[in-house]
Amino acid sequence: MIKVLVVDDHELVRAGITMLIDAIDDIHAVAEAGTGHEAVRLCEKEKPDVVLLDLDLPDIDGFEVTQQILAMNPDVKILVLTMHDSEEFSERIMKMGAAGYIIKGISPQELPNAIRKVYSGGKYVSSSIMEKMAFSKIDKDKESPLQLLSDRELQVLIRLAKGGEQSEIADELCISISTVGTYRQRIFDKLGFRNIAELVHFSIRNKVIDNF
Repeated sequence: MIKVLVVDDHELVRAGITMLIDAIDDIHAVAEAGTGHEAVRLCEKEKPDVVLLDLDLPDIDGFEVTQQILAMNPDVKILVLTMHDSEEFSERIMKMGAAGYIIKGISPQELPNAIRKVYSGGKYVSSSIMEKMAFSKIDKDKESPLQLLSDRELQVLIRLAKGGEQSEIADELCISISTVGTYRQRIFDKLGFRNIAELVHFSIRNKVIDNF
């Protein structure tokens, strides 16, 4: 039996995924989490085989959750389930140690296949992401400007684009406010932003955040 921890900040989504998983003979949802901190705690307590992880969480994001869980237990398989159809996001989190990256909107049949694949030691990436990766290899000159940013700078960019204050970002990432300011300035310098409005516009255009 494959034990899965379901992590998503929307209760209805978690309930739906749990029902889908529990209807499968060889997969069982051992717990649900609505925040990143809760996910880390439950991962330590429940010892799941696979963590089905959303990137957008109300406290720490999926990147940070992945790092914390894998530092605690490198054998856990992280399977990201997200709305971000982003080659950049998938490549970054896979480099951090995630075993898979799938897009919300996949068929109900694809999810258990992805869970089984990563549980068995394989990698699983949604076809839409694989297509983007293939095109990027063909068009090597076309690189995402997000590649200029470090992992931490990308985390700060996401939070700034969502309207986060520097003090809030500092608390979420466990760094000082002055360090957030340093990252903010580096982001502005690297991407040529003059103000937050340009940062938000860039983030929407590059699918870093949704266009609310």
